[in-house]
Amino acid sequence: MKEVKVPELAESITEGTIAEWLVSEGDAVEKGDAICELETDKVNVEVNADYSGVLAEQVRSEGEDVEVGEVIAKVDESGEASGSSDQSDHDTDDDASSEEAPEQTETKQEEKQDQASEKTSSTDAEQDQKVIASPAARKRARELGIDLNDVTSDPYGRIRPEDVDKLASEVKSSAQKQSQKEAKTEENNQADFEKPIERVKMTRRRKTIANRLVEAQHQSAMLTTFNEVDMSAVMKLRSERKDNFLDKHGIKLGFMSFFTKAVVGALKDFPYLNAEIQDDEILLKKFYDIGIAVSTDDGLVVPVVRDADRLDFAGIESEIASLGKRAQEKDLQLSDLQGGSFTITNGGIFGSMLSTPILNSPQVGILGMHSIQKRPVAMPDDSIEVRPMMYIALSYDHRIVDGKEAVQFLVRIKELIEDPYDLLLEG
Repeated sequence: MKEVKVPELAESITEGTIAEWLVSEGDAVEKGDAICELETDKVNVEVNADYSGVLAEQVRSEGEDVEVGEVIAKVDESGEASGSSDQSDHDTDDDASSEEAPEQTETKQEEKQDQASEKTSSTDAEQDQKVIASPAARKRARELGIDLNDVTSDPYGRIRPEDVDKLASEVKSSAQKQSQKEAKTEENNQADFEKPIERVKMTRRRKTIANRLVEAQHQSAMLTTFNEVDMSAVMKLRSERKDNFLDKHGIKLGFMSFFTKAVVGALKDFPYLNAEIQDDEILLKKFYDIGIAVSTDDGLVVPVVRDADRLDFAGIESEIASLGKRAQEKDLQLSDLQGGSFTITNGGIFGSMLSTPILNSPQVGILGMHSIQKRPVAMPDDSIEVRPMMYIALSYDHRIVDGKEAVQFLVRIKELIEDPYDLLLEG
């Protein structure tokens, strides 16, 4: 019988949760076949069989947490399901023996119980004899059901009736308090369940997301600043180029490529937003790996577009589309999620007007995009025009990024989006 263990996952991941068994007990497996899906803090990974044979036992069940190196299954290399005929024979023998003399079995059990009861009574009697108590105290203890061994004696080691009454009073008071506590708990439970509810266990990834978001707020001096962007020029450019872009590159021209390029340009002008804190040092990153937040059924993930400064619009759009698809299909690798230097999140696709995004630690900046709304805008010549406007938000770590830098960073993004031809010329 060979053991299947949880393989090494990544340097920072030491455990996971069995999300689903892909092979049932008794099924044949080949070496390299995926036998279960393991949910980790970041991605789902498949655990493969190291041997060919029959899955003899699922040692751990779905929903259980397992650590790297832990045995989760056993494979029978003989290729036959184990424990069928032999087990039946043993079961038959056991059944026969159990049916032989049920009355004898019951008699033996009663004898054992009587012997245990007699032994306990004898022991209690011996302990009571060792206690120094007056006959009145012993009578009072019997009436109240008090064990004399639990009664506190006087300085001379003697137990008096009043000592028994004192312990009885304490026991009664404690019982009343416990009863009140249970009644209050029952009352709260009844209040909680007066209307239908459903309890859903948090997935490992959801718990990790929750912990990291709280951690980011506790470990950074997070602040958010806002601005608004006129999307007219970008929308006009997209309208003019979208058909040719699709024909040439086989992918649609979206807003994310414009904002990704704008972020890269702004990060070059304000490098402290492309950094992180390590102990008492500031680590300035000379690369531009931009994380793009993607919402999935299991929670938010942030795959990374590598070297975004070296990609053109088509390259960025293709990479974002690929990462988004793999995120939805739970096909992301750990390497897809690690090492980003800055993050963009787009709540606008869900209709968000304004939000304060939370930092993706250890990064010190995250840009929030929102839905485009037509609003009346005062133009430079004091005329009023209806323009497609978007609020943008920058959350940043105030420990190393000053308010001036944060505001200027957003202004730079605004300038690049409102004049997207600069982005085309630069990238």
